[in-house]
Amino acid sequence: MDTITGGRFRIGVFAIVYRGDKVLLARRRDSGWWNLPGGGLELGETVDEGIVREVREETGLQVAVQRLVGVYSKPQGGEVVLLFACSILGGELHPTDESSEYCWIEPTTPPSKTLPKHVERLADWVLGEQTAVIRSQRAPSLRHRESAAPQP
Repeated sequence: MDTITGGRFRIGVFAIVYRGDKVLLARRRDSGWWNLPGGGLELGETVDEGIVREVREETGLQVAVQRLVGVYSKPQGGEVVLLFACSILGGELHPTDESSEYCWIEPTTPPSKTLPKHVERLADWVLGEQTAVIRSQRAPSLRHRESAAPQP
């Protein structure tokens, strides 16, 4: 029986883009929340192609994938998210259609309006484990909260 998001299953790829001991966050234009750069893998892409594309589209930066940090199951949304540590190869930060501004943060002190799941992912990166963490993130996503909100 197929009950996942109308028959669709999504693979998300997100990046911990680091510079020294700081991590990059982007402010989403659609919600105003801070988040790690990333998004959905497109059909025909490899995982590393997808994360490089997403970071470039959302930030203007060219990155190299260094290692897998975590795998996050999101069963309520029919999604699995892969989180990668990425180093910067080039490019320049600039506002995009998806991101209005950027900040470099200490990963243990994200801004108050950072997506909670991304706060958890930052904490996993701080652990510095040699192997990827595997977690379930069952709380509703921002997208699901907004769609479930009562309409005026």
